[in-house]
Amino acid sequence: MQSKQFAFISGPILIVLLLGWQWFGVSGGGGSAASPPTEPEAPKKQIMESENSLRFDLGDGVMLEMVPIPAGSFRMGDEQGQAEEKPVHKVTLSQPFYLGKFEVTQQQWKAVMGRLWSHFPGDENPVDRISWQHCQEFIAKLNETFAGQGVSFFLPTEAQWEYACRAGNSGLYGFGNGPAQLGEYAWFEANAEGKTHPVGQKLPNAWGLYDMHGNVLEWCADWYAEDYYRQSPAVDPAGPSEGSHRILRGGSWSDGPFYCRSASRYCLPPWFCVSCYGFRVACTR
Repeated sequence: MQSKQFAFISGPILIVLLLGWQWFGVSGGGGSAASPPTEPEAPKKQIMESENSLRFDLGDGVMLEMVPIPAGSFRMGDEQGQAEEKPVHKVTLSQPFYLGKFEVTQQQWKAVMGRLWSHFPGDENPVDRISWQHCQEFIAKLNETFAGQGVSFFLPTEAQWEYACRAGNSGLYGFGNGPAQLGEYAWFEANAEGKTHPVGQKLPNAWGLYDMHGNVLEWCADWYAEDYYRQSPAVDPAGPSEGSHRILRGGSWSDGPFYCRSASRYCLPPWFCVSCYGFRVACTR
């Protein structure tokens, strides 16, 4: 009888005690469960802006430097070039943008992606053996890293690329017409010794961009069509709406002078990658 009475009394008491513990112990008297502690938010990666550049901190002292490219117009193509480079036509880029001062290096790639498979190793060498699809992965990571800071990264269109390469020059190259000078500005077939070289060792063009005529070919955003210039919009052309191949520009360590010209166009499937393909990034802010 005694034990039954204890059980009868202890049931309600236990319920009260449990409710009281939940009310006062867990909720601290506020009537709701306490939130779990939150992790402190990681500090945003730094962007340093000056009149002549944007510099992005990729971590561990690795920086990505971008050069401002003004809006403007130019003559795109080369009447002395291949069929796909004709006709020469006026193009207007209505908005300024930034373009990588250098081709993306292996050090920068590792800082963003954490893995690397380039054929020619070297932190300051351009990343190579890169497909168009790999470029998109890198750019997605950059946009994620610098989200909320008013910047958007992308591959340049081929119109943006050629405009920046020419830097106001209408000749075969960004420095003029003479292929005899190409060795001063580019690593190409005649001087590269069958390999890539650290970026920035040659002369820049008039807008401060290095290696625009060699070292590695550079992927652009556009789909490719041989006759696109005949129907290209006059303002901000972005290439065909669909296709099977993407554009590359700029010549490489394995190319002769003809294929290093400002207007020279390559195209390959977006999954294709070999040791003479790399890229540089563009952005707006």
